[in-house]
Amino acid sequence: VQLQASGGGLVQPGGSVRLSCSASGVILDEYSIGWFRQAPGKEREGISCISSKTNTTYYADSVKGRFIISRDNGKNAVYLHMTNLLPGDTADYYCAGRSGLCAITPSYYADGFWGKGTQVTVSS
Repeated sequence: VQLQASGGGLVQPGGSVRLSCSASGVILDEYSIGWFRQAPGKEREGISCISSKTNTTYYADSVKGRFIISRDNGKNAVYLHMTNLLPGDTADYYCAGRSGLCAITPSYYADGFWGKGTQVTVSS
């Protein structure tokens, strides 16, 4: 199982970007998928997740109202739509999957699968 986050880059403050989480060897709709980020010198932070079956979504307070997580089952992908970006959103972004309910605690995905990250830099 391999996940790949993509779509990152340099974005101006207040701008938007959409990150994609794609997979090989697994149908993402069967799993809860979480998005996480890690800024230099900081611990990995859970920011959003979408549960399997019900597609219930959860957000960290730091991104609530600005980020939206969604699925495209036809493309076997999960997206993170990021708007009104702040310099504090600068980080490497990762997606991860696991069976069962979703959560935005990174350790909850220890028995799941992670992908390679994509870097988002918010700067003018």
